[in-house]
Amino acid sequence: MSDLSDAAPWIAIGAAAAAGVALLLSLALYLKLRAVRKAQRVLLGSDKDDLVNFAVSLQTRIDDLHRVVDEVAAGLSRIDKRVDGTLSHVALVRYDAYEDAGGHQSASLAFLDAARSGLVMSAIQGRDYARIYVKQLDRGRATVALSPEEQEAVDRAMAH
Repeated sequence: MSDLSDAAPWIAIGAAAAAGVALLLSLALYLKLRAVRKAQRVLLGSDKDDLVNFAVSLQTRIDDLHRVVDEVAAGLSRIDKRVDGTLSHVALVRYDAYEDAGGHQSASLAFLDAARSGLVMSAIQGRDYARIYVKQLDRGRATVALSPEEQEAVDRAMAH
């Protein structure tokens, strides 16, 4: 029995050391848990919602954002179609239609959309008269043959 009484102080010291280590370990884990909870409050806000509710609300916002982006894209597509249909390609070519007329008094104007559809107007100025011609283009094809100056106006308009 004396062996047991000699070992009792060592067992008590070992138990106290184990208790101290356990106390330090529990303190470290408590501090770590407190840091995790603080980070969780930063992430979730001050509400008492859990992470799953937060993720669901975030997904709802993302879905709403996708819907709005799709609406904007559809609107831009409609605008693109309207812009393509406008007479946005314009050019003017001035020239002398006749040798005896100077000063580049004759002119051809092209008014075209993005598909090369529109019209070409030519004002031919002579000494004693002026004539105006209008020719329609449908996708680059004229219903009546274009003069070289009118074709130049079309080419210049589409180059812009």
